[in-house]
Amino acid sequence: MKFSELENMAEGAVEAIAELTDAEELEKYRVKWLGGKGLVRRARASIKQYEGERRIEFARNVNRVAEEITHVLAEATERIAAEATARRIAEDWIDPSLPSTAPQRGALHPVRMVELRCLEILSRLGFEQAEGPEVETDYFNFDALNIPRDHPARDMQDTFWVDGERLLRTHTTSVQARVLAGAAGKPVKVVVAGRVYRNEAVDATHLAMFHQLDGFWLDRGLTFAHLKGVAVHLARELYGERRVRLKPKSYPYTEPSVGIDVECGLCGGDGCLACHDSGWVTIMGAGMVHRNVLMEFGYDPDEISGFAFGWGLSRMTTQMYGLSRLRPIYRGDLRLLRALNRRPALCV
Repeated sequence: MKFSELENMAEGAVEAIAELTDAEELEKYRVKWLGGKGLVRRARASIKQYEGERRIEFARNVNRVAEEITHVLAEATERIAAEATARRIAEDWIDPSLPSTAPQRGALHPVRMVELRCLEILSRLGFEQAEGPEVETDYFNFDALNIPRDHPARDMQDTFWVDGERLLRTHTTSVQARVLAGAAGKPVKVVVAGRVYRNEAVDATHLAMFHQLDGFWLDRGLTFAHLKGVAVHLARELYGERRVRLKPKSYPYTEPSVGIDVECGLCGGDGCLACHDSGWVTIMGAGMVHRNVLMEFGYDPDEISGFAFGWGLSRMTTQMYGLSRLRPIYRGDLRLLRALNRRPALCV
């Protein structure tokens, strides 16, 4: 190949490349000139046809053309890329001053939301939060709370036993026993919330693990009237201005004992899932602390009295969100959790 031919071709290529707007066409020129079988490589292969000064001059000119073509191709590549970016920006234009779209953040679990709401109400009444172990001794879970050894709760069919003395706590009331054991006969006003375990047959409304909340208050001069006042206040703070009723119940660690119901707010005819057509929904159990429990921890029942109350946070969550089943809220189904997170808790 003569250099004059190569130079003439290079001049035409430089002009053509400068006008290109398509990346594919640009790639064709790169292969034609700088590829393995391109013009530059063929020109370098013909250097051996020359000798002496002519060889040196020819090689120098071929290198100059190669550098020029390489430079023009690089400029065209950068230009075409910039033009493509500009077109894309023009087509997909956004206002950069607008707030960015943040990724969806997590949220508290519905049971935790209800728990925090209950704790906030009780904190305004002066209750302090306490915690205790989930693997408990039979003393704090049963004996200290006036639950004798022949009580059905001690059966293997009702309680998960770790060994002969330790078990998974069946109620958060066990923490009350621990608090009283360390209170040295002083007044206490405590609320406890957490997981509990019972050997239940799992179905739509029962689980082997669920959440509870317990509160109790011991001091001089407390009467059933104080219990009623706190219970009614809690019911109306949680469920709104509904009628509240107290009905007789029986618990080993309280005497007398009552169940607290609120008027159902979802009844729309037959088949109400919230109250089973009774018109009332049970929300908590309560009672005056049993004399045996007081004496167990060194309190004089003739001088000190108190009351306790508690409810299942899991069941209360289903009531407040209008769910007919308990199990779905523990399945971790993001569709349900996101739906519940988008709306406030309802009242039964």
